[in-house]
Amino acid sequence: MKIFDIEQLAKADKVTIEKQKISSTELMERAATLVFNDIHSKLNGAQIPIKIFCGIGNNGGDGLVIGRLLLEHGYQVIAYVVNYSNKRSQDFLLNYDRIKEVSNNWPSAIKGEDDFPEISEKDFIIDAIFGIGLNRPLEDWVGKLVQHINRSKAFIVAIDMPSGMFADKMPNENRPAIKANVTITFQTPKLIFFLPQAAEYIGDMQVIDIGLDREYLAKTAVNKQLINKPEAQLLYKPRINFAHKGDYGHVLIIGGSYGKIGSISLTAKATLKTGAGMVTIFSPKCGYQILQSILPEAMVITDENEETLSNIEFDLSPDVICFGMGAGTSKETTAAFKDLLINTKKPMVIDADGINILSKEKELIKELPENTVLTPHPGELERLIGKWEDDFDKLEKVKKFSKKHKLIVVIKGAHTITVFKDDLYINNTGNPGMATAGSGDVLSGVITSLISQQYEPLIAAVFGVYLHGKTGDILAEEMSYEGLIAGDIADSIGRSFLDLFKKEM
Repeated sequence: MKIFDIEQLAKADKVTIEKQKISSTELMERAATLVFNDIHSKLNGAQIPIKIFCGIGNNGGDGLVIGRLLLEHGYQVIAYVVNYSNKRSQDFLLNYDRIKEVSNNWPSAIKGEDDFPEISEKDFIIDAIFGIGLNRPLEDWVGKLVQHINRSKAFIVAIDMPSGMFADKMPNENRPAIKANVTITFQTPKLIFFLPQAAEYIGDMQVIDIGLDREYLAKTAVNKQLINKPEAQLLYKPRINFAHKGDYGHVLIIGGSYGKIGSISLTAKATLKTGAGMVTIFSPKCGYQILQSILPEAMVITDENEETLSNIEFDLSPDVICFGMGAGTSKETTAAFKDLLINTKKPMVIDADGINILSKEKELIKELPENTVLTPHPGELERLIGKWEDDFDKLEKVKKFSKKHKLIVVIKGAHTITVFKDDLYINNTGNPGMATAGSGDVLSGVITSLISQQYEPLIAAVFGVYLHGKTGDILAEEMSYEGLIAGDIADSIGRSFLDLFKKEM
């Protein structure tokens, strides 16, 4: 699914109005009616007090339409107009007149703090003050109104975007925003909805297709994609009947240290379970018996050092190398990693301590093969690119890093984002149960395996993140978030492949 910029969505509205030969008021009626239908299906006529806070632009017009339809269906509705300017949109004015036709109680004007209504935690609040149209800081009293609504503990539904939230800036103490329980947004989600710092403002997200022009949406280029099942299906490469293990690549996984052999065993198992033809593990000597015992499908070669990596030498030609899980960052291991980078230009996936070594020895980054995939967790990412002001700043720093070094960066999180130059691929699978030790090691194995099967590194990263998250989702339904461990994900990657083409009941 494409994620459009605000300017692109505004143009989509204009194109739709022109091509469908409708007015902006009719488009507003269509969109707001769909929101009403959703709310009505959930409230089912319940006689709870509904308070709608409407701005004086088009988001406020949406709120007035929703209010009118709720009144027509017998709900208890009080509408308020947040009078933050003397300007009114034409569609707002038209729908202001229309709501007066179905109610003897005209919307009340809020012009300052003295006009704030009482709000009970039993109220149902609809936020239609600004939506995506906000482009300047809130006036002081409007910001206090937002805080007043938030303090009420009422159930809040935000229309298109929580009021006070900018499309490209994070809310903070100086930029208050509505903290919605549900955000119902039009046509496509917005980038900010997937960023960690925005989670407490968005709540549950619902996307409503309001019928914007399909041709415009299809032809308009974007640099942000949301990856769901339909997108993942397009990435899958089917196997041929006469294939053999050599067709699906030979992976070399390098890592581990005393007490941390489990990390590379998880990576290796995930690599095999995702379909790599052969896997060889390079570890310190202490890992030999462990790895041979628990993973008989993998081959094992060892460093001369008993407990850490110190001299990475191997007599084989892998198709892809994965480095870093459990490796540590000792001088010996750092030197061995440096020699590895200088002496091989095979495709690579770098995780964990591999990233930590790069963070300490920045000159090594230039030795990475082009399109190397890095899979840092937040702490590792900060050590790699430096501190960031907020999630938008983080994305800009990662894009700059990716462009400079021609690398692919997988920013792990609730919505893992794969970054390649200016392009963002936002994953929509995964759950809190995957916040468990070793989950990232499994992801590295999945991505590495796909590269060995001749998926392009960027495709391998995007598809691998989807499969990893989907496996976690399938398992969480059976095992709970709390019961899920990384080994379960590694064992069950095949289930996410089966799910790709499973027909929905």
